[in-house]
Amino acid sequence: MTKTERLFRLMQTLRQLPPPVTAEQLARDLGVSGRTIHRDIDTLRALGAVIDGAAGFGFTLIEDATLPPLGFGATELEALVLGLCEVQQKGDPDLAEAARTALRKLRARLPQSQADRLQHAVLSAHSFAPPLTPMVDAAVLRQATWDERQVGFDYVDAKGDATQRQVKPLGLVYFDKSSVLIAWCLLRQDFRVFRLDRMRALVVTETSFRPHRVRLYREALEHLRNQTYS
Repeated sequence: MTKTERLFRLMQTLRQLPPPVTAEQLARDLGVSGRTIHRDIDTLRALGAVIDGAAGFGFTLIEDATLPPLGFGATELEALVLGLCEVQQKGDPDLAEAARTALRKLRARLPQSQADRLQHAVLSAHSFAPPLTPMVDAAVLRQATWDERQVGFDYVDAKGDATQRQVKPLGLVYFDKSSVLIAWCLLRQDFRVFRLDRMRALVVTETSFRPHRVRLYREALEHLRNQTYS
């Protein structure tokens, strides 16, 4: 691990762990000596990060020069907690973990009074019936959507009929009971919605449809709205 990588990981660890974080804990997490941690703390301070604390007392990241100051109203904080809790309940495993990490980073970055409000928010979200588990890697599918690459997969519809599909992935929607992919289907030559729990054997191709995803996604949502209300 290079020094640059180590400094980056040190900043991430300071953001995520409850302060104050001891040098021994940081050294254990990063796999280096305590002396190295103290040198790296001095380096980060020289680069502009405001880190409170000293040897024997632990360290607290007060201000990170790489990030703008964060300021949220009380209701905004509650909305953030509610939204991230909802993602933890309905998102695929990668999204759920990202939501947990985001909450930890926010708590470490906010002033203490707001961090306390974030930790003890009066709003939360809970799903008594977890959504159906995707049968493909949702993180891979999200990346293919961002990269605007066609994907292929096997699909079994509600009647049990199996087909092979090649689609242009446009967006993912997370419902209470299932997650779906909105796409342009090359087989049907039309917009289609595919449930992730009915998809198998996902393959990302090298075929790009950039820069048409945003336009197609708008058209797909309009198409679906017209079908819903017609």
